[in-house]
Amino acid sequence: QVQLVESGGGSVQVGGSLRLTCVASGSDFSTSSMAWFRQAPGNRRELLAAMVWMGAGTYYADSVKGRFAISRNNPKRTLYLQMNSLKIEDTAVYYCAMQTQRVEISVEDSYGYWGQGTQVTVSS
Repeated sequence: QVQLVESGGGSVQVGGSLRLTCVASGSDFSTSSMAWFRQAPGNRRELLAAMVWMGAGTYYADSVKGRFAISRNNPKRTLYLQMNSLKIEDTAVYYCAMQTQRVEISVEDSYGYWGQGTQVTVSS
């Protein structure tokens, strides 16, 4: 089965940076679109950034556009999320996900495989 494992979360001050990593196994990573989501207490899971399998097309939510960048290394089966200029509002559990339907990458319910999540806490 598909397995996704996130890492790189932690605590950071406002304005700081973190890079999250997701390692995939059990599937053809290089042909699957991937995405990062987050969920804060009391909120729904939110799509933040997505990348098509070929690595050319991307999608960013307005809340992170210009601050976060998604990338991938297909030979290493690894997805990254570079997070800069972090705000307190970015505090959440961050998840990587693999798309399981061949639709636009901005369709939030098209992602069928999920990691366990990694906590990001931003404080002043």
